[in-house]
Amino acid sequence: MPEGDVVWLTARRLREALAGRPLVRSDFRVPRFATADLSGRAVLDAVSRGKHLLVRVEGGLTVHTHLLMEGRWQIRRAGPVPRDHRVRLVLANAEWQAVGHSLGLVELLRTAEEHEAVGHLGPDLLDPGWGPEAAAAAVARLEEDPGRTIGEAVLDQTRLAGIGNVYKAEILFLRGVHPWTLVGNVPGLLGLVELSHRLLDLNKERHGHITTGDLARGREHWVYGRAGRPCRRCGTRVERGDQTSQAGKRVTYWCPHCQPAPG
Repeated sequence: MPEGDVVWLTARRLREALAGRPLVRSDFRVPRFATADLSGRAVLDAVSRGKHLLVRVEGGLTVHTHLLMEGRWQIRRAGPVPRDHRVRLVLANAEWQAVGHSLGLVELLRTAEEHEAVGHLGPDLLDPGWGPEAAAAAVARLEEDPGRTIGEAVLDQTRLAGIGNVYKAEILFLRGVHPWTLVGNVPGLLGLVELSHRLLDLNKERHGHITTGDLARGREHWVYGRAGRPCRRCGTRVERGDQTSQAGKRVTYWCPHCQPAPG
């Protein structure tokens, strides 16, 4: 599933291609909105909210999409739309077209009612106004359920919005926290939240989630995807296991030495 930094960059590219120009075509390939037509309306903005994308158009309407596991937006020069059964939405002006492939969610709603789609989310780690108040609010939301495992809690978008499975593993490693530690036993939740913000912010304008500071291929992560290989810090064998989340079981990675098991 694309993480918050990928969605932020997608929103920027949609904004660069579409904002300020009228649409000459909109093609909703989902049954509920198959007859919707936004042609003639100018795109006002495209923004991310956690892992959600909001494209606002004239007339007080917003196109709300979510990439879920496999979705992606492709920006192309105006022209024929690729013949692909995975295309769910096309938004095009005279110069550019945005083609949404395998989108997990596509809906059209009133801009004034965006809160109904994203109001449940916790503080957005890539909100332009991120600061101490947002960080404190995220900590407060995490602390609401101290008996929950931290690996599950940080993936809950209603606690803080933007973290996915890669960042979960990497952030917990960097903080020395075992994924099955209960939230109430995690020291320094504010530091964990601030680290989450910094990592996503550092990566939002490039492809890939670089957490080690090493851009070389295969050197990007500390533990994610490295089960059975030596920890880059201490040499202990990196472990892998399934952990419950809102989306079901999600694989997680950790170093048993650098992230001691609770108890």
